[in-house]
Amino acid sequence: MNLGIISVHGCPIRQAGIKDVGGMNVYLLETAKRIADFGNKVDIFTRRHDPKDPQIININDNLRLIHIDSGPVDAEKKELFSYINIFTKKVIKIIEHENNLYDIFSSHYWLSGIVGNDLSKQFHVPHVTSFHTLNDLKQKAFPFDEFLPIRSKYESLIAKKVDHIIVWSNHEKKSLISLYNLDPEKISIIPPGVDIKKFQQRDIKFCRNYLNISLDKRIILFVGRLEKLKGIDILIKVMATIEILNVQLFIVGGEGNSPEIKRLKDLAIKLNVREKILFLGSIPQDELIYYYGSSDICVLPSYYESFGLAALEAAACGKPVVASRVGGLPSIVIDGKTGYLVNWKCPGPFQEKIEILLNNDLLRKKLGKNARSHTKNLTWDKSTSSIIKLI
Repeated sequence: MNLGIISVHGCPIRQAGIKDVGGMNVYLLETAKRIADFGNKVDIFTRRHDPKDPQIININDNLRLIHIDSGPVDAEKKELFSYINIFTKKVIKIIEHENNLYDIFSSHYWLSGIVGNDLSKQFHVPHVTSFHTLNDLKQKAFPFDEFLPIRSKYESLIAKKVDHIIVWSNHEKKSLISLYNLDPEKISIIPPGVDIKKFQQRDIKFCRNYLNISLDKRIILFVGRLEKLKGIDILIKVMATIEILNVQLFIVGGEGNSPEIKRLKDLAIKLNVREKILFLGSIPQDELIYYYGSSDICVLPSYYESFGLAALEAAACGKPVVASRVGGLPSIVIDGKTGYLVNWKCPGPFQEKIEILLNNDLLRKKLGKNARSHTKNLTWDKSTSSIIKLI
């Protein structure tokens, strides 16, 4: 099979946690590598985000990353729609120049779906898409975010024209059917996975010694992009009222002194908890495993998550997760067995579950062990095999 993957804004070699780089980027790289390992030829087309990036990077013998110059390298994600036609024309030019005809196109996120539909029409090959997030669902969960009517319009068009849609959870499938009156047979649930060899249970003392973290601290860990949708302000408010000594919140994600980091730091100062919170920025996955290993629990207080890859990574590391009952998170966190799901987006209910876990070593270890066992059914190999069977 010759597969063309379109990911306009999400370059899979960029480090997760920095601006606009998250679980989707990890998903793209992990699945593409494994699809290529089966002997398939795979090309990923994405925008150039760094002027020093070469146009083509050979990730392995069967997998190429092809950078497309489409608008300024530092363009904001909300500006990229203006450059979609340029992106599409340049991809077509490369395909025609190489005479490299694909058997199928796979697109990720709505911007890429527009390109995928155009390429499908141009070259008369099927197109499979994954939205990752839907504008209407995000707006319903977090109406304070910027509303993009044009995005909702195109998500509807893509959903109706595309040959097939891959979603990460039953919640997303039901939402697509409800929003766009789609045939359920057009949608397949194939959740992402986790590398259970890389993300595994490690001795907490070893991990803390490695990172030079005191053994007497109770550590709450958050991992993800820093944006309002992630609900990190809820966690900071928890830190202001939590009744546990030596507790510290580690926030992994973000870069520099972005407006969101400044907002969160200002909130921490206002609540007099700045010394209890460590903003660590984006951390490479090879180092991130030690932060998971050093933590007592992981918390995701998101207003919406299509899946929640950080919750899966934490679970694979044997850590109980406290998360919002939204989107795909209930497929990772089994309430009362591998962690806790919280129905309300306010500090009190999160604080209650956090304190239960931090005050009970045996319960925390039991739920962490269950979490690790649960992730053995959610691996990248299993996810990729299901994708290959579909396409």
